[in-house]
Amino acid sequence: MAIKKIKLLGVPVDVCPPQDFEKTIMDLLEKEGSKQIVFLSVWDLLKARRKNSYAECVRNADLVIPVSKSIISGAKFLKKDVPYRWNPFETVINIMTVLETHYKSIYLLGGRKKTLMAAEKNVRNTFGNLQIVGRYVGYYPKSVEHDVISAIYKASPSLVLMSAGVRERDCWFYNHRENFDHSIFLYFNDVVDIFSERKKHVSKSVFEKGNEIWGEIMRNPLKTFLIFPFIWYRLLLVWYRLFVKE
Repeated sequence: MAIKKIKLLGVPVDVCPPQDFEKTIMDLLEKEGSKQIVFLSVWDLLKARRKNSYAECVRNADLVIPVSKSIISGAKFLKKDVPYRWNPFETVINIMTVLETHYKSIYLLGGRKKTLMAAEKNVRNTFGNLQIVGRYVGYYPKSVEHDVISAIYKASPSLVLMSAGVRERDCWFYNHRENFDHSIFLYFNDVVDIFSERKKHVSKSVFEKGNEIWGEIMRNPLKTFLIFPFIWYRLLLVWYRLFVKE
């Protein structure tokens, strides 16, 4: 793959330029076994520094894509190769465009029934050459999880796009990875809601300015308290620059 992996505060982050993106996705598809793409925010990065299943998931992911402006500035501050910052929804669109160009397939997992059906319809209308080989709602009981896994395995899609209602989020695939042998797995919480037009995606101008957090705070004022882990992140950057060589 035409990408380079760096470590930021001990967490792997991939440097994947836009011009190499299609080749990166196709190389992933050709790679043996099941694969995972992870969207990494600065909050996720702090979580991935601990000893937990999410940290293992990130360290074993095939492609870790930074989505926070703070990750980019952190890499610059530590004088590392600077990764490209990807807008999650636009990245999903880019991946699906690549798959459609090569007549690949997708499986949709997550969301409520009505929302998922609307999302599937819009995906079909937008990506005519992208085959949808299955779908399953989120928030399903634990008792049917084996059936979900079996359905995905049998459908053997190029991409499993996971959304709200999938237990364990990114870790769902990692915890069940031995049950799959082909697909790329990607979790993005809002994707089914956005495809169904229940929710708007972050605009390009807002994302480029790094102001998407303000929209999240408007929806959930408790996220104001994220200022404290953000301060911790900045202190860690200073510590690593002064005392730690990665």
